[in-house]
Amino acid sequence: MKLLIVESPAKAKTISKYLGEGYEVLASVGHIRDLPKSNRQAVDITHGFTPHYEVVKGKERIVDEIARRARTVEQVLLATDPDREGEAIAWHVKEACKLRDPKRVVFHEITRDAVLTALAHPRAIDENLKEAQEARRVLDRLVGYDLSGLIWKKLRYGLSAGRVQSPALRILVEREREIRAFVPEAYFVITAELETPGRLKTQVITFTCVEEPRDEKEADLIVGAGREHPWSVTDVTQTEVARSPKAPFTTSTLQQAASSRLGFSPANTMRIAQKLYEAGLITYMRTDSTALSELVLPIIARVIEKEFGAQLVATRQFKTKSKNAQEAHEAIRPTDTRTRGAGRNPDEKKLYRLIWARTVASQMADAKFLRTKITALPKNTKVPDFTANGNVVVSPGWLLADPEARGEELELPHLAVGDSLELKSIEKEGKETEPPHRYSEAGLVKELEKRDIGRPSTYAAILKTLGDREYVTKEGRSLKPTELGELVSSFLEEHFMNYISDTFTAEMEDELDDIARGKRSYEKTLTDFYTPFHRAVLGKKDIPKINNLGDAPKELHCPVCGDSMCVKLGKSGKFYSCKKFPACFGALTLEGKVIEGPKETGEKCPECEDGRLIERDGHYGKFVSCSNYPTCKYKKQDEETVRANDTGVICPVCKEGLPAGRQGTMVEKRGRYGLFYGCSNYPKCKTIIKSKPTGNLCPLCGSLMMEGTKTIPERCSSKLCPNHNPHKLKTGEH
Repeated sequence: MKLLIVESPAKAKTISKYLGEGYEVLASVGHIRDLPKSNRQAVDITHGFTPHYEVVKGKERIVDEIARRARTVEQVLLATDPDREGEAIAWHVKEACKLRDPKRVVFHEITRDAVLTALAHPRAIDENLKEAQEARRVLDRLVGYDLSGLIWKKLRYGLSAGRVQSPALRILVEREREIRAFVPEAYFVITAELETPGRLKTQVITFTCVEEPRDEKEADLIVGAGREHPWSVTDVTQTEVARSPKAPFTTSTLQQAASSRLGFSPANTMRIAQKLYEAGLITYMRTDSTALSELVLPIIARVIEKEFGAQLVATRQFKTKSKNAQEAHEAIRPTDTRTRGAGRNPDEKKLYRLIWARTVASQMADAKFLRTKITALPKNTKVPDFTANGNVVVSPGWLLADPEARGEELELPHLAVGDSLELKSIEKEGKETEPPHRYSEAGLVKELEKRDIGRPSTYAAILKTLGDREYVTKEGRSLKPTELGELVSSFLEEHFMNYISDTFTAEMEDELDDIARGKRSYEKTLTDFYTPFHRAVLGKKDIPKINNLGDAPKELHCPVCGDSMCVKLGKSGKFYSCKKFPACFGALTLEGKVIEGPKETGEKCPECEDGRLIERDGHYGKFVSCSNYPTCKYKKQDEETVRANDTGVICPVCKEGLPAGRQGTMVEKRGRYGLFYGCSNYPKCKTIIKSKPTGNLCPLCGSLMMEGTKTIPERCSSKLCPNHNPHKLKTGEH
């Protein structure tokens, strides 16, 4: 019996159909280990940037099940996705489940032949690919924590920045600045409706002036000449042109086409493509290669021959544009091109059809068009040419497989030089030049790929993060940076432009690719980057906090004291604040509505000399604290709440350092991560534990014991103590 490990239950179900009784297939359900939330525990920078992983919460049962089944089989095979992330997941499964000499199998499509061929050629886990993914994960964590921590202190709590996210945001903000700085210019479009007279069948054709005058008088002269003089044809040009099919889809081009044709967001496109891949209908969907397997080309040719005719077969391979294409060896294609439609729901069927059409069309003959250009002028004048353009398909070629790419057609009548035309109307229309368009999701993905920022597996995540952080909003299909997004980007551009530039980001991707190829070491790459980066972050810790974003309009006055106001950034965006803050809490929304501020209690702060106690609104209701926060962090305890939540267990730190009567007790509290128990003397004493204290002390280290589980009713509160996790103590894992 052999054990095969994949990521998803759907993938496991599909593969199980192809294997005999000698195999058992289990799913890891994605990543089973990750870096802990605390950055201090996540990466040991001083010892070669060693990451410290922990099992993802809720995955303990999966790890135990894989480890248990692995002990009963003769071989374990790791069949995670065929990219760096898949290689890393395979390594994590091996380490977390303590597997002995597992083998790695790789396939780019979930079909019987592909799976059986992969099983016949197992290999060891590629340490270079694993290290490249590990370097990316550690790098993103270090950059994110350092930059985000600085932004929290200098802008606002809860914001974030990232190695790839921030350059993407900068691109959007730069475009928004171009739009604001754009100065429109007036111009005139002149069109003439001309009829072909003296024929059995007349036709009205729209001709457009090739010049767009900036001056209205000049436009009026052209219109006047057109009305006063007879028209005739001065030139007719016909050209046959060929239009070649596009390459099969990569991750980027699939996201772009699905966005423009189907209206799918990149994240939705990848979710649907994942379902199609796991069902065995398409090849792996994270790739920057446009190549097709030599084995599949004859199959596609037979499909074209049967569906459209042998004369339309034109086998071709496309050169991959990405200089670092490494995510997979083949473009996205159907696993069986003989099937035009597949999928379990309408969205899956639409995306599959799009992939099928692009794949089959790529191996077909060029489409041929007859382009006609007719030039006309009013006789005996010196006005610019008026032209009409027609476009007719002569031979559809690959458009038979992908008719939606056909575009509009306009067939012009057969005219000769000198033929007279009758004017029906001539008009001028005043217009203004337009600023550059905002990026759509598809446009931003294309731009990121063009600038070599990110990789196929990251595009959807970048867009999702920008939206989740409220840095970007969607207006129709356009991405518009919010005021918050512009503020964050401006801060990073001012202080860390070197680290969010296109050049730096692209070079970093090249170095990660070198790690994957075994040409560069993990530790050197991270050291070369993080040492100067961390020094740069530390060098900015003394810059002033950006509280004031500029003066408010002069006509605005504080609703409390009547003084002038300034613009500030709060949790809900920009607002007007009294310049005397924190002495005065007067505030207005940008629409001029009064914002209710903290209420004075009339008491002085017992911790500092000039502070006064005020009532504030917090995440968990109202509380009273010092007006000088964060300089003074005094918070008044509600005696009734303290008594109701007091466990009566004396804080072990206070017990040793304070006389009786001044010792704190452990009180139930609530924070960002849920319930915890902390000393009633906070903030003087910051002792906290995660579960309710039992009152007993640990026999091994003397720390408080706390409630555990049904099987282990009591355990030590210190994570450093073996008694913190007694079941590991019993199994000898400590």
